[in-house]
Amino acid sequence: MTTAQTRTTRGSGTRSRDETQGGLVGTGPLLRFMLRQERVRLSLWILGIGLMSFYVANAVQALVTDEAELGQMAGLFADPVGRLMTGPAYGMETPTFERFYAAGYVLFIYILTALMSMFTVIRHTRAEEASGRAELLRADVLGRHATLTAALLLVLLANAAAATLVLLGALSGGFALHGSLLVASSGAAVGLFFAAAAALAAQLTETSRSASALTGALLGLAYLIRMVGDIAAVEGTALSWFSPLGWSQQTAPYVEDRWWPLLLCLALTVMAVLGAYELSTRRDVGAGLLPSRLGRSHARPGLTTPVGVAAHTLRGGLRGWGIAVILCAGLFGGYAESMLGAADDLPEEFRSFFSGDTILLGYLAYMAMFLALFVAAAGIGGIQRLRGEEKAGRAELLLSAPLSRTRWLGAHLVVILGGLSIMLLCTGLATAAAAVTVLQDDSAGLFSEILLSSLHQGPAVLAVVGLTFAAFGWAPRFAGVLGWVVLGYAAAMTNFGPLLELPEVFFEFNVFGHLAQHPVESVEWAPVLALAIIGVGGIILGFTGWRRREINSA
Repeated sequence: MTTAQTRTTRGSGTRSRDETQGGLVGTGPLLRFMLRQERVRLSLWILGIGLMSFYVANAVQALVTDEAELGQMAGLFADPVGRLMTGPAYGMETPTFERFYAAGYVLFIYILTALMSMFTVIRHTRAEEASGRAELLRADVLGRHATLTAALLLVLLANAAAATLVLLGALSGGFALHGSLLVASSGAAVGLFFAAAAALAAQLTETSRSASALTGALLGLAYLIRMVGDIAAVEGTALSWFSPLGWSQQTAPYVEDRWWPLLLCLALTVMAVLGAYELSTRRDVGAGLLPSRLGRSHARPGLTTPVGVAAHTLRGGLRGWGIAVILCAGLFGGYAESMLGAADDLPEEFRSFFSGDTILLGYLAYMAMFLALFVAAAGIGGIQRLRGEEKAGRAELLLSAPLSRTRWLGAHLVVILGGLSIMLLCTGLATAAAAVTVLQDDSAGLFSEILLSSLHQGPAVLAVVGLTFAAFGWAPRFAGVLGWVVLGYAAAMTNFGPLLELPEVFFEFNVFGHLAQHPVESVEWAPVLALAIIGVGGIILGFTGWRRREINSA
């Protein structure tokens, strides 16, 4: 009996070792498959991050002709509101081009890297499990940890590529090698931290939406803690050290060039990755460790109507975009006093971003257009969600009831357009309230003008939604691609166009470039009408295609 027990124990130990060693079986082929899946999406992310570094590093020197003018502009970042938005303002008392680049812009490179990393990990872990594809793959010879390992390796490669382009972009501006390496490494460290956080969230939740919301909330909390810590004092306070974004900025590139804050990020990244591996062995495939909230025993009365169902489907995405855009609007409005104080000292090249002779009004007009780009992005995301409902089979299930195609799609369109309208209204109110609060005596009659400038961007947002909707009706696979291309082109022309000095024809294709820059200019109704026609025409085309094609067709 003892011999049998010994054999059994030895056999169990051998199997346990084999299972541990075989947990990574299939990682290589799975990584190659993920690389093939992500070849376009990740390439665009990486190129976008690299181009941002290249543009900022060189545009700063194109905008400002000498360091004397740079010193005048540095006050925008050293100001408390500037620190609130961009970071602790290291080196702004004696600014150089490279310090200006690091103090004002690298934070947004870090945030983009974090978003790229977290979305990629969640897409290849929790989303694959939710769709059932992960369980299908595991029916073959595939280790339990292969999927998570391949996803993390994919993100590691993506962050390395993005960091390389960020480094080259900084060096193209003639910046110091040591500080440029630190900027690139900090971005990669932030990206890997949020990739690890996403891997951990994927073990806790049952849906990709919940995992994204959990990781996104962590990113938002990190930004909020950094804001509160940095606004109190130049170079930050003790609170700044409680944020992963704060650690990357406390490296103080081109000023102190310290590497050790990244060790904090690396340590937490390793802990999160180990935690994700450990938790993945404590749950079933497709399940999450956190219990799902039980639904109501009876549906709300609103869910008995097509609009109610559409609102339930779309509210999460619209709410997330709305909160982010409204918070940004409040920050930008609060920056109005700093712009007013620096108006006389801004270089002429910098003024090219703001139309009109009054810098304050030009700044507010520019911010209204800039924030409207994000409102349009929310509309594109909503239409992409419709495609997701199609592919998941939920749209077909609803259409099997006495519900016409037109009513189903129309209900979702009403919710999307209604949500975007509320966003524009709240964005205008937040910008106006913040600007009027900080300007005080200089704000007479400004509230209504700022609100109108935000609502004035509605036709451009409608045009973007209409073009994307038309593609959804006829070629749904390419709807998101078309929408993001149109929006990306508009963003590039809006932000970079004045510096590039391109022929006028290039600006004609920017849907946001035709509207008058209110409150600097009076509202012109011809472009408003033209953009509205484009939007309504795209919606009509979308309905026509939707009625003619098959559900879930390419």
